Amino acid sequence: MVPISDAVVVDVLRRVDRLATPGVRRLGRPASRSPSERDAWWADQASTVAAGVAAAPRFLGRLADLLPLQNTVGTAVQSLVVLGVAGEHGVTDPAERVSLLARVLLDRDLPPEKVRPLLTHAAGTYRDEALGAKRGPVRTIWRMSRLLGRIDDMLDARPKGKLRHRALSNLPVAGVLGGYAAEREGLRRAARRTAEALSVRR
Repeated sequence: MVPISDAVVVDVLRRVDRLATPGVRRLGRPASRSPSERDAWWADQASTVAAGVAAAPRFLGRLADLLPLQNTVGTAVQSLVVLGVAGEHGVTDPAERVSLLARVLLDRDLPPEKVRPLLTHAAGTYRDEALGAKRGPVRTIWRMSRLLGRIDDMLDARPKGKLRHRALSNLPVAGVLGGYAAEREGLRRAARRTAEALSVRR
């Protein structure tokens, strides 16, 4: 298997960042909270809703693992949480955001200084993605998951839920309950990893 290059990873994640940013802004969170409470909001409150979307493929049970659905949709939703926490910490630089997505979701070390030269792109590269971002959260997540399909082999590194919940998620239909619990825990872990990564960087 040919390793996925840094250039491909950066290209996918920068598009995910552009698609996710409007959705992150729409999700928002209550004002006047401490930094730790803001991180907790993304980890707990936002993940309550987002986990339902991420768990939806589990209606197919074990079949969801055979299709590029569970990892791509789950990673797309986790991207929203990672970027939400990043925004709370004032991270707006595209290279830093892509670096953070790579570290938290792919367990890949791509520091901003290595990402920055790979961000050069032709005018209009994001036109289709930007239009998609204005068409609602479900469509946006779907478009993000299609992008992430290009690096599907790397998505197993994303934060996961508890083993017992993932085992339950292999059942058709009923597996959505296990899938919901697993994805919610995965989203919480993604938020914690993001906050930890940002605190270490400071």
